[in-house]
Amino acid sequence: MNHKLKLATLSLALGLMAATSAQAVPLRWAAQNDILTMDPHSQNHATTNAILMHAYEGLTRYSSKYEVEPALATKWTYINPTQVRFELRKGVKFHDGSAFTADDVVFSFGRIKQPQGTMQIYVTGIKEVKKIDSHTIDLILEAPNPILLRNIIDFRIMSKAWAEKNNSVNTQDYKAKEDNFASRNVMGTGAYRITGWQPDQKVSMVQNPEWWDKARASNISEVSYLPIKSDPTRVAALLSGDVDLLTDLPTQDVARLKADPKLKIIEGPEVRTIFFAMDQGSDELKGSSVKGKNPFKDKRVREAMNVAIDREAIKRTIMRGLSIPAAIMVAPGVNGNTPDIDQPIKADVEKAKKLMAEAGYPDGFDVQLNCPNNRYVNDEEVCQAAVSMWAKIGIKARLVATPMAQHSLTFQKFETSLYMLGWGVTTYDAQYALQSLVRTKTTGADGNFNYSKVSDAKIDQLVDAMKTETDVPKRNAMIKEALLRTRDEHLFVPLHHQMRPWAMRANVQTVHRSDDRPEARFTSIK
Repeated sequence: MNHKLKLATLSLALGLMAATSAQAVPLRWAAQNDILTMDPHSQNHATTNAILMHAYEGLTRYSSKYEVEPALATKWTYINPTQVRFELRKGVKFHDGSAFTADDVVFSFGRIKQPQGTMQIYVTGIKEVKKIDSHTIDLILEAPNPILLRNIIDFRIMSKAWAEKNNSVNTQDYKAKEDNFASRNVMGTGAYRITGWQPDQKVSMVQNPEWWDKARASNISEVSYLPIKSDPTRVAALLSGDVDLLTDLPTQDVARLKADPKLKIIEGPEVRTIFFAMDQGSDELKGSSVKGKNPFKDKRVREAMNVAIDREAIKRTIMRGLSIPAAIMVAPGVNGNTPDIDQPIKADVEKAKKLMAEAGYPDGFDVQLNCPNNRYVNDEEVCQAAVSMWAKIGIKARLVATPMAQHSLTFQKFETSLYMLGWGVTTYDAQYALQSLVRTKTTGADGNFNYSKVSDAKIDQLVDAMKTETDVPKRNAMIKEALLRTRDEHLFVPLHHQMRPWAMRANVQTVHRSDDRPEARFTSIK
């Protein structure tokens, strides 16, 4: 190579390096709670899903406007109502450079269905994934499935070869405190490669230059997700410029942050309902003063607990107006929520006392209340308010507030009689909440998050019917009836639907997501 050519090559290389470093734009994103695992089939937990979806993809995905669009599948054809052919995207590589094929989809289907995980809802109604050739599969359905394409968005595809090589064929058993290679490492096809997780400190990811979707709108080259439990510390990190995006805003700081010219706030409702679940299946409540029977089996007690809660007071004083008091178990924006049935109960202490007396508990009883303290907006404060409201009707709730990772273990092991949970509806259809939380727990997706042992034959019948009903008005009538019965039997104590403002530095552009999952592919920094 002659001297001039050498210099030209060197200057071109330096120019490319300079261009690359000029384009390197890191995003530092903070929220209050950490992920639970990196195994995409283990825990149906919103923060975990929000992070892992950057690296693991499904056959379908949501557009920026929540329309279903192709992802790892390029098209799908209904051969008949219970057989759907998916053509898989060719040329897709996993992050280790190996090719994505039909074998990975078949393998991931077997894995997500394993009973130790809590993600089966996303493949509900699918009997089999049948390989036709290396890039074609058929989903064989148990019956017609009206929300199939929305459900499978969170059915994430893992590399079969990688899982086999790393002894991770089985889904992590989180509640048994098991760790496996897949719970600490990631092998997907997505826009970002997850490069590390230091629990309670940071999840790191870098842009995947080999990603199949060349139409990326984002200039974000790397992402640091920072779980910061303390409200003041999180806000201080944003104000000092140590964080670019904050998705868990303390309600008391929203007005102040809105007034700061260096920041901007985008906001909207989240499709998440915060509620209390009561053990209605055990013959005796753990940690209760009542022996030999279970007060929560009595509808009057459950109604009294609902009527004693002053949702408007919680909205006004704790949530600073940033909540929508709830009567039903799904939020506005979810198919099934209509204003006529989502009219919250007015607080009435005298009525609640009367109901308690009629049920045979005029002096109330003791029970333990388990709550997270780093997951939902003002979660511990809301629980404290509920404790004082229930005290007025004689229910003495002893509050045990712990981080979500511990709280989640407690209810999944049935070690609590009364607990707080928030349920976000990722499919935007009420069947997802009814089937997970309310339907009697059997196997697979039915009742797979029903840790309060709710069992109602009429609701089971309605849920099973809506799974396969393709007539939209007929199906919506079933959904309405099931939501009303859940409400009127007081099977839960719904509190409110969350509002979700996000704060960011003024040069950050992103799309607000009502499922509270910011996506780096929809984000850029000017």
